[in-house]
Amino acid sequence: MSSDREEQQAGRSYRMRRRAGHVDATRQRIVEAAVVLHGSVGPAATTVMGIAELAGVTRATVYRHFPDDDTLFTACSAHWIAGQHPPDPTSWAAVVDPEQRLRLGLTELYRFYREGEPMLSRVYRDLAHLPDLRRADIAARDGMIRAVLLAPYDAASRGGPVLTAIVGHVTSFWTWRSMCVDGGLDNDQAIELFTALIALVATPTQRRRSARKDRS
Repeated sequence: MSSDREEQQAGRSYRMRRRAGHVDATRQRIVEAAVVLHGSVGPAATTVMGIAELAGVTRATVYRHFPDDDTLFTACSAHWIAGQHPPDPTSWAAVVDPEQRLRLGLTELYRFYREGEPMLSRVYRDLAHLPDLRRADIAARDGMIRAVLLAPYDAASRGGPVLTAIVGHVTSFWTWRSMCVDGGLDNDQAIELFTALIALVATPTQRRRSARKDRS
């Protein structure tokens, strides 16, 4: 009897694992289908029916795994970003010199933009159609990048509207795309141009510091 119960329990355990594996595989197909559509037609044109057809499931199955836009977009974003190398602004804080930090930050940011350009073009284009949570996440990430790059400048510069506006401009995906996709510059050329531009609006104190470092 004991052996029979053990066999029954083992059988139930196997069926549960198999069912869980099937559920996970179905969920993964749905996420991958959403990523493909977001990167091709864009989030605004992506429909549940389109995701279902590409994933080979029904609309009801999509809703069963992802009952709302927030859960679907969160899973889609996490899956896509796992295959990228996003910039890490927190690591830039170890660089004290403002120009060196700016170069490092723009180098990592522009690399990320170039590698992810097809998806990022469509996500930023359709930003208004994203769930509130995803828009807030993107705004927070972009804001952190700007803040970290501005931080080492003198207080007068950091609070100045011109410098703040320019750093916000050069860290924008659309600025990079205009210069490096539409304009044909490579990343290094754009970084040199923007670094020189920002140097022009730094405070006199900051420029004198940079000049002394260059002479030493």
